[in-house]
Amino acid sequence: MNQLNRREFLKGSSAFMTLASFGLFGMDFKNPDGPIRTALIGAGWYGKSDLFRLIQVADIDVVGLADPDKNMLEAAGKLVSERQKSGKVPPLYENYQDLLAKEKPELVLIGSPDHWHALQAIDSLKAGAHVYLQKPISVDVIEGEAILAAARKYNRVVQIGTQRKSTPHLITAKKEIIDTGKLGKISHAEVCCYFHMRANGNPPVQEVPDFFNYELWTGPAPLRPYDGLPHTRWWRTFMEYGNGITGDMCVHMLDTVRWMLKLGWPTQVTGTGGIYVQKDGKSNIADTQTAIFEFPELNVVWQHRTWGNPVDPEYPWAFKIYGENGMLAGSTMQADYFPYGDGEESIHYDVVYEKEEYPEDVTEDRIELNAAPATRLHMKDWLKAIDNNTRPIADVEEGHISTASCILANISMELGGRPLRYDPKSMTVIDDPEATAKLRRPYRAPYQHPEPSKV
Repeated sequence: MNQLNRREFLKGSSAFMTLASFGLFGMDFKNPDGPIRTALIGAGWYGKSDLFRLIQVADIDVVGLADPDKNMLEAAGKLVSERQKSGKVPPLYENYQDLLAKEKPELVLIGSPDHWHALQAIDSLKAGAHVYLQKPISVDVIEGEAILAAARKYNRVVQIGTQRKSTPHLITAKKEIIDTGKLGKISHAEVCCYFHMRANGNPPVQEVPDFFNYELWTGPAPLRPYDGLPHTRWWRTFMEYGNGITGDMCVHMLDTVRWMLKLGWPTQVTGTGGIYVQKDGKSNIADTQTAIFEFPELNVVWQHRTWGNPVDPEYPWAFKIYGENGMLAGSTMQADYFPYGDGEESIHYDVVYEKEEYPEDVTEDRIELNAAPATRLHMKDWLKAIDNNTRPIADVEEGHISTASCILANISMELGGRPLRYDPKSMTVIDDPEATAKLRRPYRAPYQHPEPSKV
């Protein structure tokens, strides 16, 4: 890949002050031979959102989109033509492998459903691309080990979409509260999600529409009877394609706590839960779950319910870090430091928006306005790491640890709640052959499960 050169691109004084305060000056990355060749695999909502954030901060040429839904693909192509500088509709591909072979992109963004992440990431790395991979990085632990092995083997930079590490108000809270030691000894953290986000209908089996390649969309996952387009929330309600609410939402907050407290692998993971309340639909993901991630002298406790009210209405999807002197709560929308004594004031941190600097945010369909600044910073960090041949803030190894920890919580729940101790060196669950066997999910033929030693 050609060297990616940088030039300042800052848009407005307020953006400058915001980014400068975090030590992350905005840089536009420009290839001396022209815009950076970029592709998107998975042209749904969040894949497009990631691509649009990259278009805002870098000089890129979108050379291909891939998706097995022709209608979604064509709509995405039109939107990209309206956003990228060239005004061109990029080449459209049903199969991502054709895109990689013909277009040879330098950057690949992957926004497909979780069950495709491993194969698409590894194939992109083999094709020579640097990768921006959405979380969770995998649906089983060994897939994650294989992605990590491929990233290191092919010396590519892989940034994971755990962008809380690039969320402005959380960066500031970490620097002012955690890094200065205000909390004192920290020995407990809680992470949670109480969103009512578990789709649970009973749609009938129906004919697959001509514009949708359901076989290709399913890929290595089990082939469920087709009961409607899976794109909006529906696929996430099945363990065939992901890891439930824990895999989707805990991964973000656990990863944030690990980043703030400089934690590695948990020494032990325990999970309990199941479908306790919402039993009337097809969904097979847990509606209630608790997990304990144990670290030396510190437990991180996860809880989700897709029913009922949140414990703290101000923090329905959040983390809370408890120290001997106070507590830090944080979410995508805010953060608060609460000291325990009477002699110190609490501190509030608000979400940062950049609607003036990026007015196109306001009219973008389904955009998460609160997350857009974080994703832009995340993209810039990725490109800076590529330019400097360094590890990004959400390096694939960190994404793998957070993802695998959530998967282990699900395996523990499936096995009746027994504690699991994963050894990343041997890639086994210590003294537990039954749990070790669940580190690899069966793949549907003719797809082959990736192995770390063979990428």
